[in-house]
Amino acid sequence: MLVEQARQGDHDAFAVLAGAAIARLDAAARLILRDPELARDAVQDGLVRAWRDLRSLRDPDRFDAWVYRLTVNACLDITRHRRRRAIEVEITPIDGPVTGDIASLIADRDALDQALKRLEPEWRALVVLHYFLGMPLPEAASVLGIPLGTAKSRLHRSLSAMRIAMTIDETTVTTPAAGGQFA
Repeated sequence: MLVEQARQGDHDAFAVLAGAAIARLDAAARLILRDPELARDAVQDGLVRAWRDLRSLRDPDRFDAWVYRLTVNACLDITRHRRRRAIEVEITPIDGPVTGDIASLIADRDALDQALKRLEPEWRALVVLHYFLGMPLPEAASVLGIPLGTAKSRLHRSLSAMRIAMTIDETTVTTPAAGGQFA
């Protein structure tokens, strides 16, 4: 098994493991940090931590979840240190043909992006892991190192906050301001 070989110090085995996970880790980090450069730093930091601490991994079958946890923790560390830095978003296209009105799809994506941006990084990480990466909630809780009940509560509160944010944004955009101008 590759994990066991990597634990023995085999750089090539670790490179294969990292190569298989790097795209998913980068996607998660970009959604959490909302900055491609910071995301690359977080993925690199997570992989460096994984190489350094590989011998402490108790269950080699849980390597992927463990690397996700290290990368998410690296993302959260970066957000704690860079609270005031301006953040830019790069949303990758969703696979599949585009149907419907392009303008409304862009508006919907922008509204979702704005609502996601308003969440605390720890809550945003849970939403990203569960909804964007399709990770089951118990596994996402494990990756974040929180109890399942806490994950359920955070997810519920995150979705509620996002719904409220999207509703507020809709009423702000569609409500005419004084003089008949739209806000």
